[in-house]
Amino acid sequence: MNSNLGFDGAFSSLGVTGLFSIIITISSILLAWYLLQELKLDHWFKHPRSPRARVLIAVLSVIVGHLFARFILDYWSWTNVLKLI
Repeated sequence: MNSNLGFDGAFSSLGVTGLFSIIITISSILLAWYLLQELKLDHWFKHPRSPRARVLIAVLSVIVGHLFARFILDYWSWTNVLKLI
């Protein structure tokens, strides 16, 4: 019965890491969306509040937010590996 305790701890650790990654990624996408609202879309679109313009902002938010989250998560992973040296 005690041998399962190691697996439970490992799965719990993976769960916490996954939850942390999800929170960081969603937060980064929301931050990117908030910051991209400041773009002047008048230069690219005739109607800057149209559905096309909003979809563009949403897609750009996901792309930029994901890249930023990946950087944060990679940096966090690298610092954890450096602890082992």
